[in-house]
Amino acid sequence: MAQVFRSEAIYRMEESVRMIRICLGTLDDAGFWHRPNEASNAVGQLLSHLSGNIRQYLLSGLGGLPDTRVRQREFDFPAPEGRQQVEERFFGVAREAIALISIVPEADLLQKRRVQGFELTGLGMVLHVVEHLSYHTGQIAYLTKVLKNRDLGFYDGIDLNIHND
Repeated sequence: MAQVFRSEAIYRMEESVRMIRICLGTLDDAGFWHRPNEASNAVGQLLSHLSGNIRQYLLSGLGGLPDTRVRQREFDFPAPEGRQQVEERFFGVAREAIALISIVPEADLLQKRRVQGFELTGLGMVLHVVEHLSYHTGQIAYLTKVLKNRDLGFYDGIDLNIHND
């Protein structure tokens, strides 16, 4: 059962990362840092936030690395870092998290720990990261569509009208 859970979680994370790559491929630097208003975040801020969250929940909470997150910095605007740094960190953290999920022992998935003030099992931490990544992937896709006025082709070549058996 643990291996099935790992595979499904990795599939969903890789799907979100794939969609984010597509969005980033359409955005110039102005689009990457564009905020529709002061209450909204730019794609760059969302990637910084995702990096911090994934690192805190999985690499630290489940993987045992020190928790060095300073959450407020993820939302600073203008951002103190350049686009390349933000993207490299996000993709690196996502890659490390996926690798961790693939090897984490079942006992660690069942053990409870405190992360960001919450008491969660390893399963809960993975579920949180998968849904949080998916949530912000949707925001990134929406911002990209608003800026580019085009379909992003996430499922090109796949018939999504097939009925269940």
